[in-house]
Amino acid sequence: MEVKEKESLATIEKKETYIITNDYENRKRSDTLMIFGICIFVFIILLLISYCIFTIINSKNDKILLGVNIKGITVTGLSKEEAKQKITEYINTSIGDEIKLRHNDYETSISTSQLSIYFNIDESVEIAYQIGRTGNIFQNNLAVLKGLFSKINIEPGFSIDEQQLEYILKDISNKLPDKVIESSCYIDANNLIITKGSEGSSIEIEKSMKYIEENIKNLNLQNNTIELFAQKKSPNKLDLDDIYNQIHKEPVDAYYTQNPYRVFPSENGIDFAISLEEAKNLLQEEKNEYNIPLKILYPNVTTNMIGTEAFPDLLSEFSTKYDARNRNRTTNLVLASNKINGTVLMPEEIFSYNKVVGERTIQAGYKEAPIYVEGRVEDGLGGGICQITSTLYNAALYSNLEILERSNHQFVPSYVTASRDATVVYGAIDFKFKNNREYPIKINCSVSNGIANFKIFGLKSENDYDVELFSKITRTTSTSIYSEAYKTLKKNGTIVSSEILSKDVYKKH
Repeated sequence: MEVKEKESLATIEKKETYIITNDYENRKRSDTLMIFGICIFVFIILLLISYCIFTIINSKNDKILLGVNIKGITVTGLSKEEAKQKITEYINTSIGDEIKLRHNDYETSISTSQLSIYFNIDESVEIAYQIGRTGNIFQNNLAVLKGLFSKINIEPGFSIDEQQLEYILKDISNKLPDKVIESSCYIDANNLIITKGSEGSSIEIEKSMKYIEENIKNLNLQNNTIELFAQKKSPNKLDLDDIYNQIHKEPVDAYYTQNPYRVFPSENGIDFAISLEEAKNLLQEEKNEYNIPLKILYPNVTTNMIGTEAFPDLLSEFSTKYDARNRNRTTNLVLASNKINGTVLMPEEIFSYNKVVGERTIQAGYKEAPIYVEGRVEDGLGGGICQITSTLYNAALYSNLEILERSNHQFVPSYVTASRDATVVYGAIDFKFKNNREYPIKINCSVSNGIANFKIFGLKSENDYDVELFSKITRTTSTSIYSEAYKTLKKNGTIVSSEILSKDVYKKH
């Protein structure tokens, strides 16, 4: 009995000890959980406080946030204007003034100003500034945090003038030392000259354009010479049929219509002087240049053959007197007037005295006659033809045509008053005017019996005016004569406008 009681007491003691231990463990665990919970709570409170502070700071920040780059350049902490300035300076410095290009040993360059290079810096800066500002509070903070741990890079929009770049590359391709030489042809007098081409290099335009654009966009230009893409190319094969179709032209007769009133000028035609088969046989020879003779095909009716019915109205007339006894001078006047007689000018067409009359040479039949040379009267080839120029000048003024070029003589001539003359020197001084009327005009002139006469015909319109010319000497000195000329336009007797034509200075004899 005693033994059993002792065992029972021991068991009770063990149970009591277990209960006490277990209770202690529970209280300890409970205390730990409480402390952990308090720590979590404090952490969350601190996190919320930090988040609030973080949010407040970000909301009040007017600068670009952390971790934002444009073209790899940081703009963190900058205002929009500061960022624009920084990126603009970086891009301008990186691009420079020229782009260096190379093909083998040949080097050239393109001015960057020619390409209208454009980076949309304003847009990229605006995008950078809006990071962390466009969403709700959580999205904005997330964007800011993203920038803290991973860099954000913005590439500005980019463009260049591709059409201009293409034009420049084509021009460079034509200037390569080893360029392909295309077969070509041109007319020299009455001959068609055909030159055979040769193989050479040609720039691959599209491929080179793309490569250049990539280097510009990536700002890979400083200390970098861009190698152009090129390929070997053979010249186009000579096609005589195609050349003939380009060269051959039938003559066109001049004609006119009355309703509506229009004059259609004549045109010369052109053709091979040999048969097409004969020309093709010439090209079978191994030569670098071929010569095919040509012939001019003349129209049956030229423009100056059209009669007065096509030019019904006399617009102006002017005459000057000459000494018919001076045969050399008279010959010169006749030669010059014959070149001009019958000339038709279409609307907006320009008359050039030197072009129409041509060079005054012995071969053309011109004679020696008195001219002014450095203030002296000497015999010179073509002397006297300025009387034709002056007479035409006045006729053009009375037709109210637009005078483009006119120069006065050294001395006041005998056949017109001061400031009503016009001188010419082949290759140096020209007399030009333009048909500024609505319809074509025809110039008729004659030199006979001591009278040089010019008449200008056309079609009168409601825009025509009565023209009055007036000139006067304004001052004289011991060595010079000063004069002025005026033109007045009238409509039904009423002055519409008045203008000064010229102020001239002449030497005294």
